[in-house]
Amino acid sequence: MSMNSTFDYGDDCLRGIIGRSFRAEIESVESTMRAMGLGAFREAVRALSSAARIAAVGCGHSGIACMHLAHLMCCAERPARFIAPSEAAHGGCGFLLGGDVAVFASRGGGTDELPPLMRLLKGRGVTLLAVTENPSSEMAGLADITLPIKVTRECDAHDSQGTSSFVAMCAVFDALQAAVIDATGFGPERFAGIHPGGAVGRRLGGAMGHPVVFGGSSRGTLGEDHES
Repeated sequence: MSMNSTFDYGDDCLRGIIGRSFRAEIESVESTMRAMGLGAFREAVRALSSAARIAAVGCGHSGIACMHLAHLMCCAERPARFIAPSEAAHGGCGFLLGGDVAVFASRGGGTDELPPLMRLLKGRGVTLLAVTENPSSEMAGLADITLPIKVTRECDAHDSQGTSSFVAMCAVFDALQAAVIDATGFGPERFAGIHPGGAVGRRLGGAMGHPVVFGGSSRGTLGEDHES
């Protein structure tokens, strides 16, 4: 890979890039917040809170955001998994049954792989939730519920990389998980039961007043540290 020999590594240049990137992401998250309709958001929370299974489907950066959503749902005891569109078209859709929820994400709504899968799952009685910037897209038209993202610009100078759009999409997914936690009454004592690992597991176990056993070792209650 060739290097740009004229790139300025000076403080002013780097501060400018950092400022441009951070502002672009902040503005996109704020624009998405202003665009969010409470009716559609309410429907999405109800669907995710009651579904027996949840799938998240997307490509590229949107697919990575969908992996994040699947993990968030599992952390709130909502069984979920990311399904790659290529896998979904080769039997992966069998994970979902009538009454389940499938979340489809695409900034522009034009990802070719998604509408055929949406039609397939719609025929199986699966509730379809779309997250996109384009409410006129085929993807949004197929969805039962559509949530918006609004992206002012991407971080890079060419406005082409999936950066601000990724952050805005993750912000929507984070808000959905926060609402699902409240809607289902999911609390730290239940989270402690499924997250024994790491500093979070030690903190949760300590707050519940019992040691956390994970991987053959025992961690003490909050404030104790038995590591050498």
